[in-house]
Amino acid sequence: MKRFASDVKKYWNYMLYEAKSQLKAEVANSYLNWIWWILEPLLLMMVYAFVFGFLFKHKEENYNVFIFIALALWDNFNRCIKASVTIVKRNKSIVSKVYLPKYALIISNMMVNTFKMFICLLIVFGMLIVNRISIDWHILEIVPIIANALLFTFGCCCILAHMGVFIEDMSNVINIVLRFMFYLTGIFYNIGTSIPKPYSTILLSCNPIALFIDSLRNCMLEKMSPNWILMLIWFVIGLGVSAYGVYTIYRYENTYVKVI
Repeated sequence: MKRFASDVKKYWNYMLYEAKSQLKAEVANSYLNWIWWILEPLLLMMVYAFVFGFLFKHKEENYNVFIFIALALWDNFNRCIKASVTIVKRNKSIVSKVYLPKYALIISNMMVNTFKMFICLLIVFGMLIVNRISIDWHILEIVPIIANALLFTFGCCCILAHMGVFIEDMSNVINIVLRFMFYLTGIFYNIGTSIPKPYSTILLSCNPIALFIDSLRNCMLEKMSPNWILMLIWFVIGLGVSAYGVYTIYRYENTYVKVI
């Protein structure tokens, strides 16, 4: 991990510049520019709130905020995972000409999506104020929760970036897996109250994104601390997955140019 820390420090300015460039490119030809970063998740939240809150008469209190918290985290994970599968091939012009640790591309992409996630979380805070939902010290616990989610996401992205170089159909497989995960993550329902025990406990224990979303909701809406034992377990798993992903990239990255 000494090499990893050294390379991150060495290429940090590049990763930051690349992230800024991606953000500028996204809004360059758009009439509403950066406003889309707010409108897109808001419109998605309104669709889910209408379908599940109005049509299906969902009883969850503060349902709009409930959904928006989940969308903020899920959208970040979903975008990062999808982009990572083809990130090496999409950057063939860079990878084939200069040496760059391939996870630097992943970190740049994660910076972009995490920036958008923070915008969504700022909107969540605004919705808490508008809905007169009180905020206490538990709100500070969202910091380690988000850090844990980003660590796990980074590890998964590194592994998938490596696999995406060698497996052409990986994107199709990941799209199906993410769609399946979407319905098991509790975006528009409360896993703890909608699914009977012990199945809800098993689902929250085995699906880290569901655990992170449920933990964020508990901190923001219920003024409750997350299950720190489960959070610690997934932190250790996230470290392991990230270490394995970085190691795999270092080991095989010299062969990527030959394959792509």
